[in-house]
Amino acid sequence: MARGLLAAAALLGFLQASSSFEVKDSSGKVCIIADLTVAFSVEYKVGGQKEFVHFFLPQNASVDSQSSCGKDNASHPVLVLDFGAGHSLSLNFSESADNYQVEELVFHYNLSDATLFPNSSTVGMKTVSHKSVIQAHMGTKYRCINSKHINMKNANVTFSNVTLEAYLTNGTFSVNKTECAEDMVSTTTMAPTTPKQTTGQVPTAGPTPTSSPQNPTIGKYNVTGPNGTCVLAYMGLQLNITYPKKDEKMGLELLNFVPHNTTSSGRCDNSSALLNLTFEKTRVIFQFALNASAEKFFLQGVSVSTTLPSEAKNPKFEASNNSMSELRASVGNSYKCSSEENLQVSDQALLNVFNVQVQIFKIDRDKFGPVEECQLDENNMLIPIIVGAALAGLVLIVLIAYLIGRKRSHAGYQTI
Repeated sequence: MARGLLAAAALLGFLQASSSFEVKDSSGKVCIIADLTVAFSVEYKVGGQKEFVHFFLPQNASVDSQSSCGKDNASHPVLVLDFGAGHSLSLNFSESADNYQVEELVFHYNLSDATLFPNSSTVGMKTVSHKSVIQAHMGTKYRCINSKHINMKNANVTFSNVTLEAYLTNGTFSVNKTECAEDMVSTTTMAPTTPKQTTGQVPTAGPTPTSSPQNPTIGKYNVTGPNGTCVLAYMGLQLNITYPKKDEKMGLELLNFVPHNTTSSGRCDNSSALLNLTFEKTRVIFQFALNASAEKFFLQGVSVSTTLPSEAKNPKFEASNNSMSELRASVGNSYKCSSEENLQVSDQALLNVFNVQVQIFKIDRDKFGPVEECQLDENNMLIPIIVGAALAGLVLIVLIAYLIGRKRSHAGYQTI
């Protein structure tokens, strides 16, 4: 019976597991606590072709022995997280005046890991880094629920649901907190989706929202080529732009595309397609490409141009990102994602896509082909299945333990 209860307790512990990490000094005192979700996007080469891989920091990531609380002025605190086949993420802390910060973020990844980087033309370790990622007041925990995107060479790191504190004095999170700029924006009466700002320093004054749009309406857009429809897309679009104002504060432009007031155009050839959407003074161009060897289409680039409010230092705004690998599916199939997706156009511009379904090339009778679900939707479906299976296993263990205990009890009564 006792063994059954121990197994049940272990299973409950598994269900409660989260990505929480601690660094302790030689006396066992906790100096860093980090509870966070981290997503990675890495570009690598396969036979001369660009490929992209997306993955999360696994829950079984471990705190490396190189992690340290630092020693006075000789060294600074550092949190090093190891995972997979030689990959690691390091958060190097420092303090200045009344603040502490992640002075440098360092990501080491191993291209020899065939599980994450299949058929990579390059092998061995790669290292990328970024300065001044997170900043908070000393004696407070840093809290950021919304996503913070860190762009590095050939790799992007996205933090979300972060609670973090270094230079701890009592071994646990402080009561007071420093909120990130992204969350300060979201505390206003805005839409559930908030802009993501990727500049490393926390601004002294957060962006001022200019409107309060709800989730955008789903629009239906298509492009016709010489051989019929070559782009078919259903999606809701919301553009988030942070910009410097004339008074040196930060402004925020939130714009939902209204489908019946949006005009669409575009063009197609054998290996690429453009979808051009114009709403009022704003234009968004989606550039799709074909990976002929893999027989897959994907979103390769997004360009944005708009006119900001007159309070902006530079009212004319343009941004583009031509190194994406999003909305990917096999030719003849459609890509579908019910979850919100965030397309990073630049440090200032983010395009949020809602309930997207898109297909490029080989569109039969203006209808979508078989669906390929996005990873976000698959994860959302998988988690309840795993939890349900674990709970079923827990019930079975307790039942077996109970029956064994009951049998032993009856056997004891029969011996007189």
